[in-house]
Amino acid sequence: MIVKQIYTGCLAQGAYYLESAGEAAIIDPLREVQPYIDQAAENGATIKYIFETHFHADFVSGHQDLAKKTGATIVFGPTSMEMGFEAKVAEDGEVFQLGKAKVKLIHTPGHTMESSIYLLINEDGKEEAIFTGDTLFIGDVGRPDLAQKVIAELTQEKLAAHLYDSLRNKILPLSDDLIVYPAHGAGSACGKNMSKETSDTLGNQKKTNYALQEMTREDFIKEVLTGLTPPPAYFPQNVLMNIQGYDSIDNVLDRGTHPLTPVEFEVIANETSALILDTRKPEVFAKGFIPNSINIGIDGSFAVWVGTLVPDVKQEIIVVAEKGREEEVVTRLARVGYDNTLGYLDGGFEAWKAAGNEWDEIPQVTADQFAELMADNPDLPVLDVRKKSEHDSEHVLGVKNVPLDYINNHMSEVAKNTTHYVHCAGGYRSMIFNSVLRARGFDNLVDVAGGFDAIKATGKVKVSDYVCPSTLL
Repeated sequence: MIVKQIYTGCLAQGAYYLESAGEAAIIDPLREVQPYIDQAAENGATIKYIFETHFHADFVSGHQDLAKKTGATIVFGPTSMEMGFEAKVAEDGEVFQLGKAKVKLIHTPGHTMESSIYLLINEDGKEEAIFTGDTLFIGDVGRPDLAQKVIAELTQEKLAAHLYDSLRNKILPLSDDLIVYPAHGAGSACGKNMSKETSDTLGNQKKTNYALQEMTREDFIKEVLTGLTPPPAYFPQNVLMNIQGYDSIDNVLDRGTHPLTPVEFEVIANETSALILDTRKPEVFAKGFIPNSINIGIDGSFAVWVGTLVPDVKQEIIVVAEKGREEEVVTRLARVGYDNTLGYLDGGFEAWKAAGNEWDEIPQVTADQFAELMADNPDLPVLDVRKKSEHDSEHVLGVKNVPLDYINNHMSEVAKNTTHYVHCAGGYRSMIFNSVLRARGFDNLVDVAGGFDAIKATGKVKVSDYVCPSTLL
């Protein structure tokens, strides 16, 4: 019996490969499905089932492409949603034979109404693991406010009540020695305080997970809804793609990995509404970039920030990337439903400069230089673009918090004619912030290299007393 967790850090997402006696199943596959096909082929196995825990909001699942390429059956829990592809809508408690093992679907509405977990019964007939999707995380549960964005009659309170019942009637009665394999870990927007751990025993979760403790339904609803922040705008669009279907990943990659000369790139930039997305490292971007381009570095939480800051997944995009990473960029965009990449700048930014085109840069100061500026001017205009919870936990005294997550809501608070010094935690988000505002005519922003971590490390700037972020929820 093979159980393999395939964890993708940028989405904090866990897909799973199960195999028994030459038959395999994939749980919650990512958009690019070839690795699953390759894994099965390497083992001499046939992919029989694609088990989906629910209609995902934070990424576009690979169920449709994987089924077309392998003939595997897509399985969802009980739902009344009409899907744009062939799938089996299973009944609560239905069991699927996988080689010498069995997989039992357990309907657990709450995160969404079709949400289900999968109980693995191994080749010896022993219940071994549960794949909990977004119903149960390590240290948390799935937020119950997402499905209401798609189904109008649902409310977050109704969903939370369903989740309370599912946890107590379907999950708590299960054996303590089961291994819990969730769909997400820390960093995902599908929960509010998930652990960095990607698996645990159910027994330990019963002891430590706040949502599994004894409490009334009313107290649970209040607890699970407290501290939720608005979900990224792309979430409902991803749900619809997962329900209705989408273009093949092969077509998306063919279209998006088309090389563009500087002339072709400029024509598209000037004659269409395409977004110029520069995915190079922040410190490299700062030293030179194409005017009006937005920097979201491929080496950070790339897909999440694209989804947060580019509200329409249908947005056309042209890419500036490090050489050799163009396909990676297009793939990671497609994971969250951004399928309209029109191509990339062949030769990258250096080709743009070599062609004699106009370019821009963003000034930076080191943490030590920033400390000196603060010493000379305690009222120095500073923007901390970390999340509110991060800022409230610890910050440079006297600075203004303008979270990148809600940049459009706070833009009016930034004076265009004032020089502002911008920092995040380590430099990734501050460059995104600077690039977005630069493209909108804010020419007086200075990036603090290394962010708050580097500022604090100097020991030269006064910071607030530390407060544990979990106590701020």
